[in-house]
Amino acid sequence: MKILTVSDVELSYIYSPTLKERFGDSDMVISCGDLPYYYLEYIISSLDVPLYYVRGNHASKVEFSSEGERHYPWGGVDLHQRCLTTPNGLLLAGLEGSLRYNNGPHQYTQSEMWMMVFGLVPGLIFNRIRYGRYLDIFVAHAPPWKIHDKDDRPHQGIKAFRWLINVFKPPVFLHGHIHIYRQDTVTETTLPYTSVINSYGHREITINPKSYPIQILNLK
Repeated sequence: MKILTVSDVELSYIYSPTLKERFGDSDMVISCGDLPYYYLEYIISSLDVPLYYVRGNHASKVEFSSEGERHYPWGGVDLHQRCLTTPNGLLLAGLEGSLRYNNGPHQYTQSEMWMMVFGLVPGLIFNRIRYGRYLDIFVAHAPPWKIHDKDDRPHQGIKAFRWLINVFKPPVFLHGHIHIYRQDTVTETTLPYTSVINSYGHREITINPKSYPIQILNLK
């Protein structure tokens, strides 16, 4: 299974007539936030595959277009505070936003993030009972605490995400938020049970969904 992930920055080769030619073999798209709805809708309509998303800290609560107010991208599935099973059997969960730094939308304190992570626990336990595993892919905008994050408050990681990784061990943890300006920036960190991947711009992930833990066959 091939997954196209996008986050934080609009790319000319994504928002392009050649999108289908370049990424037409994708089975699913995951957005880690801070992308406008029209951009996500273009991906959905061009590739004709499911798109799952969380919002970033720069996302407005309402976007305006010729059709009027928009509160979500048409055709996309919001993962915020949800555990769900995709039609091809992947177990997904997600949380939007970043650490609060100026009271903007989709910003939360560490305590609020803890509460939202705890709110996912019943769904994760249900997954374990029904499917024999808690989770396949966790989708966030902000990174986990001390993994890919920065020291400045807006870009500090989320402490509750480290707990979630340690307890529920999702094979894949996707995030955005941390912009990449240098080629030597670390964008993938492998923990004992989890691969943490920064999806800034775009990443292509090929996985074996029939194995658990999920095997990442290719990442670029």
